[in-house]
Amino acid sequence: MGSSTLMELIIKNPRRTFLVFLLASIGMIGTALFMEHFLELKPCILCYMQRGAVIVTGILAAIGFLINPRKLLNYKIFISIIFLSIVIGMLLSSRQLYLQSLPAELVPSCAPDIDYLISTLPFLEVIILAFTGDGNCAEVLWTFLGISIPGWVFISLGILMIYCLVIFKNVNEIHSHK
Repeated sequence: MGSSTLMELIIKNPRRTFLVFLLASIGMIGTALFMEHFLELKPCILCYMQRGAVIVTGILAAIGFLINPRKLLNYKIFISIIFLSIVIGMLLSSRQLYLQSLPAELVPSCAPDIDYLISTLPFLEVIILAFTGDGNCAEVLWTFLGISIPGWVFISLGILMIYCLVIFKNVNEIHSHK
């Protein structure tokens, strides 16, 4: 399969571009759920926020796949919102990587469980706490090739961000190949 065939297959077909984002999101959430329920790794508040960004990406991709926007502007808007969701996920994972890199004496104190926070604090305070993270977010529970879970989230979302940029570069050609 040549590079031009690959371009036709996953880059120059609008529905398939949405399908790539959807399958990547399903894969990432599936991996997160596997790690939580089978490896028994308890997610921190930043982990939940990263999952939220991935889920939003997947939902937008599913909607885009189903409605297959005909107008170029609508397609660009969908891809732009997906791009924004990916960037938010990358910012959240980079925040957690920063917390994991801190020496023990600089790690913020641990907050209560997310369920407790949601039931006792106003929603806005929970969101602010989620974006700043806490001591639980600094704990490295699992690594692969020396990279922790938020590192893999950052890498995965980075690949999707590059894919978005390739789509933006080819958007006029993509939309004309429908």
